[in-house]
Parts: sequence; structure tokens; C-alpha cells
Amino acid sequence: MNVRYYLPAAHADAWQQLLANPQKHWRISYSARTLAHCWHAAEGFPPEVALALNQSRQVALHNLEPLLGLPEHQVPLPGGRPSQTDLWVLARGHAGLVSIAIEGKVNESFGPTLATWLRHASSGKQQRLTMLTNLLGLPAVLPETIRYQLLHRTVSAVIEAQRFGAHHAVMLVHSFSVTHAGFDDFAAFAALFGATAAPDQIVSVGSRAGVDLSLGWICGDVRFGET
Repeated sequence: MNVRYYLPAAHADAWQQLLANPQKHWRISYSARTLAHCWHAAEGFPPEVALALNQSRQVALHNLEPLLGLPEHQVPLPGGRPSQTDLWVLARGHAGLVSIAIEGKVNESFGPTLATWLRHASSGKQQRLTMLTNLLGLPAVLPETIRYQLLHRTVSAVIEAQRFGAHHAVMLVHSFSVTHAGFDDFAAFAALFGATAAPDQIVSVGSRAGVDLSLGWICGDVRFGET
């Protein structure tokens, strides 16, 4: 595995250079810019994220200290391109390290459904989907309406937990949508694990590949999408 070297971002706009398409995706009311400005303003966990973590039934997520945040963090997966997480945070609590994958959203969707993504699927795609479902302990055949992005983003949180020796992982959707756009897709994904999702709550979905996994939908301050 190649070693990657990261440079500190002195301000939120420094995140722009990391995007696949910096000009197209860095705009007011777009998730990449909104997420960057929110997290930089907080200088740690934004208050709504900290509150949800501290109110979680998983006491291992209480009073976490963020140690490291990597915007647009790429996690290699078999059968195709890496999963590019909007923000990955390594945090520490009384129970040890926690891997947190944050997916920022304003009004963007979670991308294609499995039905669309698997259309004319290559062997590489089939290999990747098998790996994702196996690692998450999900059935090999999933509802075609599930959003593919939620699968690989969640797996990224687990893989990075394994890599850094963390016993806990969290996949958070940090939404800045006033209408909770995409929440139904997130709730359908959480239901695969037998969990009931609700805004501003983090729910445990059990041990996955030896890592205690939680999912959460957090409502961010919509003002960050307006400036």
C-alpha cells in the first residue's frame, strides 16, 4: 500500500482542491462547500454532531475527542475506484478509537440505486457488491431501491476502523436540507440492519466484521449552505 501524505487545511476553502471536479462541486448550497464551512467553524465536532454522539445508547461514543479529520478521504475497495468519503474523522473516547465516515448532503441524492448501478454489471461490480454485503453481514440479494453509495460509505467506516485498530465505527449523514431530502433512502438502508432511523439520532446496528457499527442522520445548521 502506498503511503499518503496530507497537508493541513488552514481554512474551509482549502478543501476545494481535493474534489474530483473543484469548479463544478464547490458552490454555495452544495454539500462539499457547506460541510467544509460547518466543520471548520466548529473547530471540532459541530454542536449537533456532538449532541447526537453524546445521546447515543452506545456509551463508547460519548465525550469523543476528534483527533484527525481528512476531507475527501479515499478508501480502496476491490473491483473499482476507491470510496471517497466527504470527511473521515478518527476520534478517541474512553473505550478507545472510533472511525467516523461523514457524508455531507444538502439537496443532492445518494446517487444510483442498486438497480441502476448493477445494470450491465461487470464482474468487478459483482465482486465489489459481494465484498460489501459480506463485510456488513447483509443478504447477498438486496432490494434494488437501496442506494449504492450508502453501502460503500458505511463499509469505508468499518475498513478504516480495522486499519487503525478502532473497535467502533460510525457512518453519519450530515444533512443541511430543510426538507430532509434523502432521509427515506437512509431509513430504508438502516432497515436492512433491523434499525429504525430518525433525524438527529445515532443507532447501533451491531458488530460488523468485528467492529461495532452505528448509523446516524444529523441535521446541520442550514445557514452554512447559504454563505
